[in-house]
Amino acid sequence: MARLEVTIGGLQLRNPVMTASGTFGYGTEYTDFMDLNRLGGMIVKGTTLEPRQGNDYPRMAETPSGMLNAVGLQNKGVDYFVEHLYPVIKEYDTHIIVNVSGSTVEDYVACTEKLAGLEKIPAIELNISCPNVKEGGMAFGTTCASAARVTHAVRQVYPGTLIVKLSPNVTDIAEIARSVEAEGADAVSLVNTFLGMAIDVERRKPKLSTVTGGLSGPCIKPIAVRMVWQVYHAVGIPVIGMGGICNWQDAIEFILAGATAIQVGTCNFVDPAVTVKIVRGIREYMERHGIASVSELVGGMELF
Repeated sequence: MARLEVTIGGLQLRNPVMTASGTFGYGTEYTDFMDLNRLGGMIVKGTTLEPRQGNDYPRMAETPSGMLNAVGLQNKGVDYFVEHLYPVIKEYDTHIIVNVSGSTVEDYVACTEKLAGLEKIPAIELNISCPNVKEGGMAFGTTCASAARVTHAVRQVYPGTLIVKLSPNVTDIAEIARSVEAEGADAVSLVNTFLGMAIDVERRKPKLSTVTGGLSGPCIKPIAVRMVWQVYHAVGIPVIGMGGICNWQDAIEFILAGATAIQVGTCNFVDPAVTVKIVRGIREYMERHGIASVSELVGGMELF
């Protein structure tokens, strides 16, 4: 039997397939379509210290082989999560990971402190890469100094597994990855969305209220795979890959490039059960090729 278990920091995942924050809500929205307990992990919607209304509409636009979004981290705040959402989702038999964002370093720290005592939240994903907010977000992930500063501050108050989500909107993503590894990150996840825009030519106005937004979907996959490969060869901590994954072949591609685990995002909107199909596809691929453990595939791409 092929073994799909992987390790990310202190987490032992039953398989390498997780859901990406912002595309899966809190999991409850998908229970009619799939068994959440079959996932390696689930990253819930971005959470901030205070409630956020998000950006004005319109804030989503379809693009060729992808989509733009400018939702802007709409959520009811960490206190609401702790009081109302956590009691429900803590019953799932999979790893629940909270995506944490903020406008200041102090916001990140305060939000993290409220999550640190939750027994069934073994990890957080530090979002220093969201391009859809006016303050914070991507600003922290575009320089080594700022990425290191927020990672260091959160590491001081968080004893669990710390995953840092990196922005692709930088010159050298491997350099950013090394800076957060040096400050105590247990893993890095990449990539978040690319900054893009679309124009309604009839109205001669942008399709998003914020003009620019985050581009995701299959259109970004080749760039995301390249960045995962670069980061894998730059750091000694696990890499979690994402960006346009829609099937098991895409997942294997990321794993061969160096991802220990993967996250599925935009494709959840197309096929709500895509993640469990990817788990099955990875297992069948391994059995077909006589691979005993998925860890044998990590970084296994052979050069010419």
